[in-house]
Amino acid sequence: MHMEPTFNDIMLQVSGLNTFYGKAQILFDLELEMKRGEVVVLLGRNGAGKTTTFKSIIGIVSPKSGEITYKGESIEKMPPFKTCALGLGYVPEDRRIFSGLTILENLEVGKQAARQGAEAWTPERLFELFPNLAERRNQAGGTLSGGEQQMLTIARTLMGNPDMIILDEPSEGLAPVIVDQLAITIQKLKDQGVSILLAEQNLNFARFICDRAYLIYQGSVCHESTIDELSEEAYERYCAL
Repeated sequence: MHMEPTFNDIMLQVSGLNTFYGKAQILFDLELEMKRGEVVVLLGRNGAGKTTTFKSIIGIVSPKSGEITYKGESIEKMPPFKTCALGLGYVPEDRRIFSGLTILENLEVGKQAARQGAEAWTPERLFELFPNLAERRNQAGGTLSGGEQQMLTIARTLMGNPDMIILDEPSEGLAPVIVDQLAITIQKLKDQGVSILLAEQNLNFARFICDRAYLIYQGSVCHESTIDELSEEAYERYCAL
């Protein structure tokens, strides 16, 4: 089912977020927002605070102060199982598939009920999106390549029928041909109305799939613009290695 993305209502709002690991402060009054149907990227160097931002949103880490609202509901004090039940899906950088289970069994682990007004994700529907997985549906997850494991992690997250997914460095360590496949897949998800927030260091990948970009530097947002308006100068200043 094709859905035209609509950018007229706020899906996620993060305001004044301060997050610590022990006594070390990682995020400093971080602010961002996402509208329904958008693909938004957080760009920044390793250690800038991208993953901590995601863990604060999903509930893995509790922020010391600040507000996070998802579809109008306050979630900054919610544990991950509750944020996921609201429709937030999270794909961590380290993938975390069940290596001893088959692809089909991994997908079943992520299954949740469909959301009102949305078509449910099924294994067959996901195999259309990820044809590489279809060919290996009865193969153990641990035997897959890195790119196939990344696709499986995204597919398993979609089995939870989220309204929005958070992808942490999805192109990291993947071969260029797999990165191209992943970009096309994310475009297809966007076309079907899934809102996507991702962290990236690959600017070309981000330019292909994203609507807007936030640059994060030392735990704070230092720049925000549409992806088309993002200058090479700003990227080089805050994100280049």
